[in-house]
Amino acid sequence: MRSLKIMDGCKGTQVYAFNPSGPANGGGGVGDKFLNHLQDHLRVNSIRSKSNRSFQAAPNSTANVLPEDLLPYGLPETDLLEPQIAPCLKSIDFVGTLADVYRRIENCPQFEKARVYLEQCVVFRGLSDPKMFRRSIRSARQHAVDVHMKVVLAAWLRFERREDELIGYSAMDCCGRNMECPKASLVSGYDPESVYDSCTCSRNHREDIDDETLIGDEECSTSEEEGDMSFCIGDTEIRCVRHKIASLSRPFRAMLYGGFTESRRERINFSQNGISAEGMAAAEIFSRTKRVGSFDTCIVLELLSLANKFCCEEMKSACDAHLASLVCDMEDALLVIEYALEETAYLLVAACLQVFLRELPGSLHNPNVMKFFCSSEARERLAVVGHASFVLYYLLSQIALEEVRKSNTTVMLLERLLECAIEVWQKQLAFHQLGVVMLERKEYKDAQRCFEAAAEAGHAYSLVGVARAKFKRGHKYSAYKQMNLLISDHTPAGWMYQERSMYCCGKEKMMDLDTATELDPTLSYPYKYRAVSLVEENKIEAAISEINKIIGFKVSPGCLELRAWFSIALEDYEGALRDVRALLTLDPNYMMFHGKMHGDHLVELLRPHVQQWCQADCWMQLYDRWSSVDDIGSLAVVHHMLANDPRKSLLRFRQSLLLLRLNCQKSAMRSLRLARNHSTSEHERLVFEGWILYDTGHRDEALGRAEESIAIQRSFEAFFLKAYALADSSLDPESSMYVIQLLEEALRCPSDGLRKGQALNNLGSVYVDCDKLDLAADCYMNALNIKHTRAHQGLARVYHLKNQRKAAYDEMTKLIEKAQNNASAYEKRSEYCDRDMAKSDLSMATQLDPLRTYPYRYRAAVLMDDHKETEAISELTRAIAFKPDLQLLHLRAAFHESMGDYFSTIRDCEAALCLDPTHSDTHELYNKARERVNEQE
Repeated sequence: MRSLKIMDGCKGTQVYAFNPSGPANGGGGVGDKFLNHLQDHLRVNSIRSKSNRSFQAAPNSTANVLPEDLLPYGLPETDLLEPQIAPCLKSIDFVGTLADVYRRIENCPQFEKARVYLEQCVVFRGLSDPKMFRRSIRSARQHAVDVHMKVVLAAWLRFERREDELIGYSAMDCCGRNMECPKASLVSGYDPESVYDSCTCSRNHREDIDDETLIGDEECSTSEEEGDMSFCIGDTEIRCVRHKIASLSRPFRAMLYGGFTESRRERINFSQNGISAEGMAAAEIFSRTKRVGSFDTCIVLELLSLANKFCCEEMKSACDAHLASLVCDMEDALLVIEYALEETAYLLVAACLQVFLRELPGSLHNPNVMKFFCSSEARERLAVVGHASFVLYYLLSQIALEEVRKSNTTVMLLERLLECAIEVWQKQLAFHQLGVVMLERKEYKDAQRCFEAAAEAGHAYSLVGVARAKFKRGHKYSAYKQMNLLISDHTPAGWMYQERSMYCCGKEKMMDLDTATELDPTLSYPYKYRAVSLVEENKIEAAISEINKIIGFKVSPGCLELRAWFSIALEDYEGALRDVRALLTLDPNYMMFHGKMHGDHLVELLRPHVQQWCQADCWMQLYDRWSSVDDIGSLAVVHHMLANDPRKSLLRFRQSLLLLRLNCQKSAMRSLRLARNHSTSEHERLVFEGWILYDTGHRDEALGRAEESIAIQRSFEAFFLKAYALADSSLDPESSMYVIQLLEEALRCPSDGLRKGQALNNLGSVYVDCDKLDLAADCYMNALNIKHTRAHQGLARVYHLKNQRKAAYDEMTKLIEKAQNNASAYEKRSEYCDRDMAKSDLSMATQLDPLRTYPYRYRAAVLMDDHKETEAISELTRAIAFKPDLQLLHLRAAFHESMGDYFSTIRDCEAALCLDPTHSDTHELYNKARERVNEQE
């Protein structure tokens, strides 16, 4: 089963490195002198964590404090709790949906792949991993054909990185890649490989400029001898070449060579056609040069109008492209978009839209921008020019749902989304999201109508919205019947029982909530309801234990708020303050107590009733919590430290590491952006930009930032970033040695003990992969000497590879005893004990963190070994229902294949490849199963 594990880790705990197939030569010579020196240095300079040190509040500080003084809105009530309806598509058969999307991506024509990848984006929106969503957007942009799609998707990729929050970046700045380059987006055509190339923004366009400006006298004017006709505008005569003007369009050819009187005249009065003499002169020049780059902008605008009036497609295209290249900012876009819409200038409208979209989310609050999107008339005007699409309104409405969910703007954008919906899944999504917004606006009748329309289109999850709207309108029994019917008609899911629990009471309600948790332990509402029910019975400690169950593996502001609420009732003000600080890290604008008090205000109310720490105390507290693997406690301490020094970029960076460990990726990226903005030096800024690029899938650019930073100043973080980015791929032994050198260089640079511990842990991991076990053990021991508790796991791995299973087991036992978040430790310890003990440890791991997939895979493999195939499949299916994981799907596919069920094998392989199309083992199994099916047929 070792080969089936997914390696756990994030940048603070693990460097992923290649494990050579055979032992490396010379296991003991590399780094000995360095490690000995480092060990001596750390022994002298490490900060010792005082894990038993406690800070008690002064005896009189809380003498006059009553819990109700800090709970002005009372305790939470079950009647006020209700689960949110997710504003995304949720399939009854998610595996089947993934498989179907994968098949259509593989089989559809090249020019239609962008459309199917967009559908994959919608499917992935409901998953907890935003990286998969971004990957689908990148794939859609890669296969985009028309300018409109390129502009929208490039802007969306920029929004996902939230570059608007980076100081010094403007909306039209280019990141250096064709995929997001604003100029490349305005070039039509299908070239999927070019999106990964560097764009031409920074290249010198001198030759092009010279070509536009170096127009000879012969080109600038037409002599009397060359011209054979004239256009007269007022008192000005513009000499032209008849056949050149006729070549501009069919109307001009008909006028100059057809049966009209103008065809027999040398001088034609053109004063009534809305063009100036200068404009007509420019048209004459264009008729010979086919260029407009040398003309003033106002002249090009005249030419565009002339081109529309006389159907001069080539001239219109040239004017359109030239004007589009001049739109650089919001002022330009707002100035010309009305004109562009009137003249149906496709590229010019695209350039204006690009500015609006790249300014998101700010432009969402600009009424001068929104008037071009929100109304039906605005959408129709965009449609005339070819710029009203589902993908455009999907981007706008998703951002509106995040920013201003209940606003009129959001409603109008969703209505336009519905007008653009053509395919069934598009209608399902538009109706469902409009229903969600209407429900929050308490417009229950309209909400019910929208949800019913989504359900009629085939989206069964929208029946939850139908039931909720009926309940809000006073039809509780009808809502109950609605959910009862849904459960009886489909394979039961956790969200079905969760919703039905709202419409019953007593034991029946608790039974539905327990079933919901059993089917999907990631749903937070059942834990919240059970906890608040215990509070209503005055069992507050039991309530905290209940809410701790989900906080242990899925951190959210709502659950932290409840625990803080309970802690105040118990007069545990330090615990309450910890949780409020942690939730404010996740959501700085969070409103407590059902939206009645800002979290920052509650912090101020709680602070006088706990021990006040200076910055040195904070560092000691951070060491304590970091070494005990208390990530929430560490977040709270960092929040406290940032309150004293909000511009401390390294603290922001440490905050991002903790958030990544807690799987709060959006919050982690926000902290990284703040770290970058508050950087006090160029080399530090480059490091944080590198981490942003790395975390958004741009590994090579991240390496480039690290190298730039090192060139300016050697620093721990720059070397660490470079080592981590290089190790995030399969490395040969030579590359592994280079990663080792980089980590050693990092450790020679100044840093605090917490980061040194992480680097030592990572260095030990690479040494293990290079089969240098003694050196690895030294690294792990040095990390433990500075209280990097996670190093017990690495040391256990070393002992295991040395066939010292008892020592490995003991190391993991130490980690379990020290770590507050120890589900991973139970999982790893299971590798070092017999089957019965392993089952016990894995059962505990699943209980503490049901999102960890290895325990399910291990139990399923044991069942298969015991020839209990049906039970093995059920074990995996139970986990896949709430966590459709690549490894779970691959293993279930392998089980199906071993049982001869090749159609199920193919379905699971397709679902797994939808999640990761590069997974070679799944590809091999997929092809094998398809061959077997073909043989049977």
